[in-house]
Amino acid sequence: MELKAATVGIPVRDLDAATSWYRSVLSLKAVHLAPLEGLVEFNLGPIWLQLALDPDHAGVEGISLNLSVPDAPAEHARFAGLGLDVSEVQRFEGVVGFFTLTDPDGNKLGFVTELA
Repeated sequence: MELKAATVGIPVRDLDAATSWYRSVLSLKAVHLAPLEGLVEFNLGPIWLQLALDPDHAGVEGISLNLSVPDAPAEHARFAGLGLDVSEVQRFEGVVGFFTLTDPDGNKLGFVTELA
């Protein structure tokens, strides 16, 4: 099997508010696609991020999106400085530095930096 891309879908309660939040927090310029009513997509390079209007499933445990960044502690400081809901940075020596950011719907996004 040869994979060419991956798409991660995140359920949200208010699509307009979530779109604005994700654009601001992840420094995204604009929505790349809005293929259906209630769905927007951002091209993040190696993956696509979908925000889907689905109030019944927003914030439910089980959604897992981890984004690899060059400097997780720096991103943590930036998000904390914006007053966003972030966990403490966990450091696993020689492996990864990791923290989570919780969106307004309760979905958790992981940010990880490889330390090896």
